Amino acid sequence: MRLFLIILAVGVAGTVQAKGNAEKGKEKAAQVCAACHGVDGAKPSAPDQPILAGQYYDYLVKALADYKSGKRSNPIMKGFTATLSKQDIEDLAAWFAAQRSTLHFQR
Repeated sequence: MRLFLIILAVGVAGTVQAKGNAEKGKEKAAQVCAACHGVDGAKPSAPDQPILAGQYYDYLVKALADYKSGKRSNPIMKGFTATLSKQDIEDLAAWFAAQRSTLHFQR
């Protein structure tokens, strides 16, 4: 029975999708996102550009995937996301989600 539980646990762990790599996301953000959203995503260059730092990981993955697929419409974001792989999107989401910003309630 114990062996069965170990095999089951390993099998389930193998099917869990890994989230993005924040360090790789940081590198990609410096190349693609920093000009408009700031290096850490907390200081957009214009008021109509959102703060990305501190957003939920899942929200960022969905938003980037929606820009890439055309579900969200923005010509600039469409162009940038067109070059991103699924892993790039996950890495970027991990980086921005890990950053602090005014989106966090700070005491």
